[in-house]
Amino acid sequence: MTAADHPDRPDRPDRPDRPDRPDRPDRPDRPSEGPRVILVGPPGAGKSTVGALLAERLGVALRDTDADVAERAGRSVADIFVDHGEEHFRELEAAAVENAVREHPGVLALGGGAVLRESTRRLLTGRPVVFLDVALADAVRRVGLDTARPLLAVNPRQQWRTLMEHRRPLYTGVARVVVATDGLTPEQVADAVLDALEPTRA
Repeated sequence: MTAADHPDRPDRPDRPDRPDRPDRPDRPDRPSEGPRVILVGPPGAGKSTVGALLAERLGVALRDTDADVAERAGRSVADIFVDHGEEHFRELEAAAVENAVREHPGVLALGGGAVLRESTRRLLTGRPVVFLDVALADAVRRVGLDTARPLLAVNPRQQWRTLMEHRRPLYTGVARVVVATDGLTPEQVADAVLDALEPTRA
């Protein structure tokens, strides 16, 4: 029996409403969906400042996963570290990153240690991740390394060096592009980020 036997039921192999078509633009699992830019890097890299500039230029919102964790927990990141330890904070952070990557269409700034979780690194695969690299001297100038940062509380300069020795390969591993921020203004860093991502947006 063919379509000619049923003129009211034509054979339409290319129906646009077929759920199994691979070119549907609304598939939720497409890696192209999600944040326009995801910033990673250590303390002092300028993720929040540069993120705000990028959000303004792109006409989107900025979201910070450290702020998400603090809001959800009802206490500061430093207090979470003191009261519950780093492992508990990392669990909250991983959940916050996953939610933000799935939900947020703008600019996303991740906490410095978010890349420590393998699940987070997998989640970032194929996404527009930018590693804002920074030298110790610039990090000190920007934040002083004497602020309320739990992992830098004792001998902050040496702690920062140790953190970077461990984390640098993780940052570069998830990043689509690396932007060296040394000696640059936040505006110049934002320009460099947009210039670096431009070829990948086509």
